[in-house]
Amino acid sequence: MAKKYKMKTNRATAKRFSLTANGKVKRKKAGLRHFMRRKSTQAKRNLRNRGYLSKADEKMVKALMPYG
Repeated sequence: MAKKYKMKTNRATAKRFSLTANGKVKRKKAGLRHFMRRKSTQAKRNLRNRGYLSKADEKMVKALMPYG
C-alpha cells in the first residue's frame, strides 16, 4: 500500500487565526499591548472584539492551515 502524505499546518498561523463554521478567518485586533492610557475606553473595548480577514488575506491563511 502506498504511503499517504499529510500536509503540515503552519503552527504560527494556527496560533494567530481560527476558522469559523462558515469558513471565515478570525483574528485578534492589533493595538492592545501598550500606549493604553491615550486610548479611550470605547476604543479599547472595540479592540477586544475579534476581527475577520479580507478575502485576499483569507486565501493565504487557508493555504497555510489545510485542516482548519
